[in-house]
Amino acid sequence: MRHLYTQCDGYVQRVWEKLREEHGVDVKYSTLTRWLRQWGIGQPLATRCQRVPDEPGAEMQHDTSPFTVLLSGVPTKLQASLLYLRYSKRRYLQFYRVFDRFRMKCFLHRALVHWAYAPPVCVIDNTNLARWRGLGAQAVMVPEMEAFAKTYGFRFLCHARGHSDRKAGEERSFSTVETNFLPGRTFENLADLNRQALDWSTVRMEQRPQGKAGLIPAQAFEHEVHFLQPLPPYLPAPYLILERSVDEYGYVAVDANYYWVPGTGRGRLTVLRYEDQLQIYVAGQLAIQYALAPDGVRNQQFDPPDKPAAHAQPRHRPQPSDEEEKRLRALAPTVSAYVDFLLATPGHLRHQTLRRLWALSQRMSPELFVRAVERAHRYRLPELKTLERLAHLVVQATPGQLPLPAIDESFRDRPAYQDGALTETPNLTAYDD
Repeated sequence: MRHLYTQCDGYVQRVWEKLREEHGVDVKYSTLTRWLRQWGIGQPLATRCQRVPDEPGAEMQHDTSPFTVLLSGVPTKLQASLLYLRYSKRRYLQFYRVFDRFRMKCFLHRALVHWAYAPPVCVIDNTNLARWRGLGAQAVMVPEMEAFAKTYGFRFLCHARGHSDRKAGEERSFSTVETNFLPGRTFENLADLNRQALDWSTVRMEQRPQGKAGLIPAQAFEHEVHFLQPLPPYLPAPYLILERSVDEYGYVAVDANYYWVPGTGRGRLTVLRYEDQLQIYVAGQLAIQYALAPDGVRNQQFDPPDKPAAHAQPRHRPQPSDEEEKRLRALAPTVSAYVDFLLATPGHLRHQTLRRLWALSQRMSPELFVRAVERAHRYRLPELKTLERLAHLVVQATPGQLPLPAIDESFRDRPAYQDGALTETPNLTAYDD
């Protein structure tokens, strides 16, 4: 039976057919599935769980989970990061658009500084954000993350593969987020979402009874705090070291925004990017610092508030395409629908695509452009080169003469035309042959 199951790639229906046709075993399908369950074929064996007692100050648990949240009515995919103290059941919740190793360090720093204490162990899954190689108890941590955890007095511990129940309190917390935090709340932006998440996890949930015992996290933490390790009075926040160059206008680019650097020189400098601010160092000295641009802000320039704004614009700053989009949509409803199709197609840069489409519309008559766009939209063709070839096909398929271009007859009243009309008629007899 095990050989047949392996030969049929685990498809029980095919095992049942081969038993009847090739081996002459006429058995009901329900009986076959019962045999497979009894013999443990194709199903993991049910193993006993290891009981880990709830000891005060023993461990905390961290994990992330994807959520789709409405921000100003727009569905947005986010990653929820949650830290959970197993004994007292305290929580710390935040949301991120992208969750990488740097943001993991920033999140743990904020949560532990908020609690001012840390347990000796942080249980995680086998994520490559902290794990270098190996699985479970044999996992080797990334040296960078191992050094980070040592600063706060704890170490990472990966649970065994497929045993997410090792951090069941963390998994149950995400279920509570889905059923208690998100329903019935509205969020304007990511900052508003994180403000409400912080209030929900550190204020509301700490006074709410947990489990059958009715444990109050705030009261349980008063007992657990005697078993935790206090953090140093000051811990530097995590940061990224960015090497940048000052352009000829005095700006450096960070996260698609531009920040002005004092002075008149150019060259290389160092930018320390924290979670919520930037520090710009010139020749090893702090030149200026900025609050990081809010979430969703791009292509903006920032100048120091105590100095006049620079008159020059940052180099290579993309120009908006609002005017091109407005004129394209005004040509015809078909063109407006095609613009929506292009902008929704992955791989298209918004401003570049709109400017190229507007330039293409200026190279042909409006009637021809609308007909080519209508055909391209009908067949879902997003490439502008294909749209141009369609325009050539439309011209070739049009019977009769080509349409004459529109000529403004007022050109005869222009001074340049009147001056040229007084010149002698050129001799073109050389071209008669």
